[in-house]
Amino acid sequence: MAVMSTNDQLSALEVCDDVALASRRDFFKELGVRTFINAAGTYTLLGASLPLPEVVEAMSYAAKQFVDINELQGAVGERIAELVGCEAAMVTSGAAAALTLGTAACLTGSNPDFIRQIPDLTDLKSEVIIQRSHRFLYDHAIRNCGVRFVEVETVAELDKAITDRTAMMLYFNDNEPKGQIHAVEFVALGKKYGIPTFNDAAADLPPTENLSKYTKMGFDLVTFSGGKGMRGPQNAGLLLGRRDLIQAAKLNAPPNGDSIGRGFKVSREALLGMLVALEMYLKRDEEAERKEWERRIKLLADSMGNMPGVKVETFTPPIANHVPHLRLTWNKAELNFSAEDIREKLRDGSLSIEAVPTYSYEPPNVGEEIRFGVWMMQPGEAEIVARRLREVFGAAAHVSFPIQKNG
Repeated sequence: MAVMSTNDQLSALEVCDDVALASRRDFFKELGVRTFINAAGTYTLLGASLPLPEVVEAMSYAAKQFVDINELQGAVGERIAELVGCEAAMVTSGAAAALTLGTAACLTGSNPDFIRQIPDLTDLKSEVIIQRSHRFLYDHAIRNCGVRFVEVETVAELDKAITDRTAMMLYFNDNEPKGQIHAVEFVALGKKYGIPTFNDAAADLPPTENLSKYTKMGFDLVTFSGGKGMRGPQNAGLLLGRRDLIQAAKLNAPPNGDSIGRGFKVSREALLGMLVALEMYLKRDEEAERKEWERRIKLLADSMGNMPGVKVETFTPPIANHVPHLRLTWNKAELNFSAEDIREKLRDGSLSIEAVPTYSYEPPNVGEEIRFGVWMMQPGEAEIVARRLREVFGAAAHVSFPIQKNG
C-alpha cells in the first residue's frame, strides 16, 4: 500500500476543504428565514451578538470530545473567578437562568431536601426585597422559585421589611438612577442584616470594569449575560459571587435531576465557549473599539444631518447597553409617515436592516421615534445603513439627495 507524501496529504486536505466549501449549505435560505444587518444591538429577539471566531473554534473543539460536565463546570468556574477576581463563578444558560439559580441558592443552601422541595417554600424563607423602582421584566425568573416580592422605596421601609422570612435582596443595576437606595448603601444594608444581595447586571458590559466592580462592592451574587457584549454563546451567562452560594446554585442546576434548574442545561460547548469569550473580552483594545463605534454613529448621524423635519441626536445609555446610539424623532403630522413605516422600509430592502426594538425604550410623548445601535454591525455595514437611512427617509419625506461618496 502506497504511503502519501506530506505534500500529497496537504493537497488532499486542500481538495477536501474546497469540496466542503463548495457544498456548504445556506440553511437560512433553504428555510426561507431572512438575515439582516443588526443596527439595533444585543437583543435576544434579534439573536443577540455574533460569537467571536475564537469562541466558535472553542465550541467546535468541545463538540468533538466527551467530558464530565460537573468537572468541566468546576474547572471553567475556577478560571473565570480568577480572571474576574471574585470568590467563585459558574456558567449558566443565560442571565435569566442565573437569576433563578442564584435565588434558589439563597433559599436552599446546600440542603438536598430543600433543593428537591422548591418552589414549595413551606417552612423555608419566602420573601425577596426589591425597590419598587427596580421591578423589571425579567424578575419573573426570581418568582419561578415561588418567592414573593416585598417592595420598598426608602431605607426606613427596607429596615421595616426585613423579617425572618427574608431570603434575598434583589437589585436591578440598570435602574440605579431611579431608586432611592443606591448600590453601595443597598449592599451595606444586606451586610447589616445578614441577607444576601443579588445584582442583575445582565446587559451592563461595557465597560470592562463592571465585571469585577459589583462583587468588589460587596454584592453576594452578580449576573452578566454571556451572549451580549462579551460575544459568547447566546445561551450562556455568568453567575459570580460568594463561594457557598455558587456551590448551592450548582446543586440547584443541571446535571442534577431533581432540581428547579434541571431545564437550564449548559453544554460542554457553551462552557468552553463562555470561558474563551471572557478571555477575549479582557484582552480586547477597548479604546480602539470605542473609537470605531463613534465613527459609525457619526456616519449615521451625518447621513441624516440635513433631513427636513427630522431631529438627529446621538446618545450613550448610562448603564445597560453603554454604547453610542442614534435617535431620530419627527412629527408625523408634518411628515406623514410613522416609525413603523420606516422600520418596514428598512426591512424590505435588498439587505434587510433591523433597528432597536420598540419594547426596549419608552415611546415619546409626542411624535415618532426610531433608534439605532452600531456595536453589532460588521465591517462595511455602517456605510450601508447610513445610505439606506438617507434613501428611506428621503423617499418618505419626498426629498431627493445626491448619492454620497462615503455610502
